[in-house]
Amino acid sequence: MLGLGELELKVMDVLWAADEQLRVRDVLEQLPAEREFAYTTIMTVLDRLHDKGWVGRARTGRAYGYWPARSREEAGAHVLREVLDSSGDAESVLLHFAASVSERESELLRRALEKGRGA
Repeated sequence: MLGLGELELKVMDVLWAADEQLRVRDVLEQLPAEREFAYTTIMTVLDRLHDKGWVGRARTGRAYGYWPARSREEAGAHVLREVLDSSGDAESVLLHFAASVSERESELLRRALEKGRGA
């Protein structure tokens, strides 16, 4: 996702899959085993994600519990909004995007637009 590094996205994936707040150690244990990460590395990533507004946190004892500030779907929509706002030509971006969608995605967009118009 726009604005997230590879490790940040992996950490977000862990948080999005969780149904409760996770501590640094919990996130570390649930990361894919393709590479070992230091506790302090994940702590720093979570701190940066908090500073960027991607995660919320609350102290639970001596540690923080972390959770996603928005759902994966809300985050995706936010990223799309940022792309459109920063493109300088939202119409062109939307037209290129529309040309790339599948038939199913096109139908979903049609329904969403109709719903948005109160139809």
